[in-house]
Amino acid sequence: MKIVKKVGRYAILIAGSFIMILPFIWMVSTSLKDGGATMVFPPKFIPDPVTFDNYREVVDKFPMLRFLLNSVIVAVLTTLGTILVATMSAYAFSRLHFKGRDQIFLLYLATQMIPTQVIMIPQFILLKNLGWLDSYQGLILPNIFAVFGVFLMRQAFLSIPKELEEAAFMDGANHFTVCFKVMLPLMKPTLATLSIFTFMQSWNNYLWPLIISSSREMATLPLGLAMLQGQRTTNWNLFMAAVVISVIPILAVYLFAQKYFIQGMTMSGMKE
Repeated sequence: MKIVKKVGRYAILIAGSFIMILPFIWMVSTSLKDGGATMVFPPKFIPDPVTFDNYREVVDKFPMLRFLLNSVIVAVLTTLGTILVATMSAYAFSRLHFKGRDQIFLLYLATQMIPTQVIMIPQFILLKNLGWLDSYQGLILPNIFAVFGVFLMRQAFLSIPKELEEAAFMDGANHFTVCFKVMLPLMKPTLATLSIFTFMQSWNNYLWPLIISSSREMATLPLGLAMLQGQRTTNWNLFMAAVVISVIPILAVYLFAQKYFIQGMTMSGMKE
C-alpha cells in the first residue's frame, strides 16, 4: 500500500513538472524552426530542420543587444540599490531604538497595500520636473525603495542573536561595522532571496519602462518584445528566439543563487 502511494505521489509530481515545463520546451522548439514550420498541424516539438538563423536574424534586424544591455543595467543596479536601502532600513527598524520605531514601521508596511498604479502619475510628474524622463535614473531609482525588501531583511536581522552585536560593540565597532561586517555576512540566504525577487521583478517590468522611456535607446527587453510582437505580422519563430534570449539571464541568476534562495525562503518567516 505504501509503495502504491509513493508511486502515485511521484507520478503526480512528474505530471505536474511536465505540464509546467511544457511551455518552455515549446518556446525553445519554436525558436529553432523556420518560418513555415511554426503553424503546421499537428505541431511538432522536434524541429526539422533545426536552424539557429532566427537568433542571428532577430539580433540583426532588431536592436535586441541594446534592449538586453538596458535590461541588465536596470536590473543589476535596481537589485544593488534595493539591497543597500533595505539593509540599512531593516537594521534601523530592528536594532536601533528610537521613539515611534514600531509605529513608523507599521505605517511604512501599510504602504504595501497601495496599488502601484495609484502612485505612477505622481512619480511621473516628479521625474519630469527633475528631468529624469527617458533615463536610467528614472528607470532605477523609484524601484529601489521596496517595502517587501525591508520587511524580509528586518526578519533576518531579528533572527540573529543580539550577543553578536554586543560583542562587536565591546570591541569598539560602530553600527555600520556591525551591520555590514558582522551581521550581513550571516544573511546570505536572505540576500539571495531578495536579490532573485528584485532582479526578476525588474527584469520583467513592463509598465514602468513603458511610461518613463520614450526612445528605443532606453527601451528594455519587455518593451522590445512588445515591439517585436506588435508588428503587422508576428514571426513566431523570431519572437520565440527573442524570448529565449530574455529568459537566459533570469535562469542563470536563479541557478547561481538557488541554494541560498531555498534557505532564505525557509528563514523569512521566523518570528521576532
